[in-house]
Amino acid sequence: MKFEIEDVTVYFPYDNIYPEQYSYMVELKRALDAKGHCLLEMPTGTGKTIALLSLITSYVLSKPNSPLKLLYCTRTVHEMEKTLAELRLLHDYQLRRLGPAARILALGLSSRKNLCVNPRVLAAENRDSVDAGCRKLTATWVRALAAENPAVPMCEFFEQYERAGSSAVLPPGVYTLQDLRAFGKEKGWCPYFLARHMVQFANVVVYSYQYLLDPKVAGIISKEMQKESVVVFDEAHNIDNVCIEALSVSVRRQTIEGARRNLNRMRQEIDKFKATDAGRLRAEYNRLVEGLALRGDLPATDAWLANPALPDDILKEAVPGNIRRAEHFIHVLRRLVQYLEGRLETENVEKESPVSFVVSTLNHAGIDQKTLKFCYDRLHSLMMTLEITDTDEFLHIQTICDFATLVGTYARGFSIIIEPFDERMPHIPDPVLQLCCHDASLAIKPVFERFQSVVITSGTLSPIDLYPRLLNFNPVVSRSFTMSLTRDCICPMVLTRGSDQLPVSTKFDMRSDLGVVRNYGRLLLEMASVVPDGIVCFFVSYSYMDGIVNTWNETGILKEIMQHKLVFIETQDVVETTLALDNYRKACDCGRGAIFFSVARGKVAEGIDFDRHYGRLVIMFGVPFQYTLSK
Repeated sequence: MKFEIEDVTVYFPYDNIYPEQYSYMVELKRALDAKGHCLLEMPTGTGKTIALLSLITSYVLSKPNSPLKLLYCTRTVHEMEKTLAELRLLHDYQLRRLGPAARILALGLSSRKNLCVNPRVLAAENRDSVDAGCRKLTATWVRALAAENPAVPMCEFFEQYERAGSSAVLPPGVYTLQDLRAFGKEKGWCPYFLARHMVQFANVVVYSYQYLLDPKVAGIISKEMQKESVVVFDEAHNIDNVCIEALSVSVRRQTIEGARRNLNRMRQEIDKFKATDAGRLRAEYNRLVEGLALRGDLPATDAWLANPALPDDILKEAVPGNIRRAEHFIHVLRRLVQYLEGRLETENVEKESPVSFVVSTLNHAGIDQKTLKFCYDRLHSLMMTLEITDTDEFLHIQTICDFATLVGTYARGFSIIIEPFDERMPHIPDPVLQLCCHDASLAIKPVFERFQSVVITSGTLSPIDLYPRLLNFNPVVSRSFTMSLTRDCICPMVLTRGSDQLPVSTKFDMRSDLGVVRNYGRLLLEMASVVPDGIVCFFVSYSYMDGIVNTWNETGILKEIMQHKLVFIETQDVVETTLALDNYRKACDCGRGAIFFSVARGKVAEGIDFDRHYGRLVIMFGVPFQYTLSK
């Protein structure tokens, strides 16, 4: 359908529109006109995504002289694919109504693990190993070596992409991750580097929150984005947690041990270079005397991760003299690792401010604030000089330098907390030193300052006036919309007692009671025997879900439930959860029926649709209140 909102003709790909969708678009247009930021809350399932995409793409079509770029941020790959599928439907509709004038380039950008098509690289277990596998085949020094020695392996997809040069472009259209992989295989080009290149020319880019909020990633991926952009954070009710996690670091004993191994390996590499190519180390020293090399000059294949501190907080000056020589820097890191190891040897919980921690580091390890501040960039420079490609092996020393740089940069908004053991297992020593960020506004501040409009939207932003205070910004529009129902199709019910009249609750002092657990199991069994198709169950936490499912299994309740329906469980592993969701849908489609155990505020609770026969009944075992007594 086509309709007008003031001076904008909106192209909407469906025949009907909810009243709240129209109101949502009106408020969104107000924010775009004012070139300001906005907060919009609308219940899950009311079509936020298509309303956002329709209004923003139509807004751009109505103002061809001031082209806006849309940066759409999602939390998971599944949400990214769903957004691109909606955008393709909308784009096809706009092409039918407007012809070639409506053409756009839209693509999703994800990690190498999701875009790589080289089977040798994809054989690696995790994302870090895939990244390292790619560097081993594409780094400039590897390719230079391969030019002299044909036996050195290279990535044929990347080589063909490089040979194509300026002709390696994506034609207009909407590309999901699967489409990018298929296009790359067809052309023989690397889809990952093609997508990285095309991001700056695309009209719509869909990618993860981290690509804008995590300084280490944003410094490489998003630094070229134009100011005239609309940034959308979808399902953003946990955006404050994402901002805090982006600037928080944890150091454990395993980190210390791994960092020592990394330093020994780097020392060996330095000795080897001294014997074979001392000029390279001298050249690096001279460069550091003048100031750090600009990262923008590095080829995309060589760039590792950017500085963990925010761009405005990095000093544009020369590296301190005591860490310019490679062997001196390694010695400083050894002292830092030894000091952190000593701090982990504690029997009580300790809390300290960054300022006092830096003073303590200077007194006990002889490392000053400025040296700490430059640790991450100095490590990056050294790894470039030593031509290290297996970056997945160096994650531990990267974590140490990440910690050092943040502690040396920020005096406020952070705390250092040292815990000798995990609360859940107090008898097992497992010390952890955490640099905890308390100020969510730090990570998102550059986004608000840099881009024209930032839209924060979700199904649950209540209380909506809390977010401007948490993120320290002034929205020009802040609205909450309700869901309109044409008929009574939802029957909510609150149960406070089980079939034996015992009270049921997930209050902390009652949740482990066997009577409560048994009544919850009986409730689910009775529902499974009468409700057709799919049932979705939400628990208050992963640990509670594990405990209650184990008890049901031991008492035989789970076996009885499985006589009626198959049971699938969300885990903290993304791949396992995706597989469980697919099989849950298959069980519902074939008529067998299924139950999906999930966690409120978990991966499945956000952005996954359980529509029609996939969600005939939803059971919430308790209300997921925040545990305020947690440390």
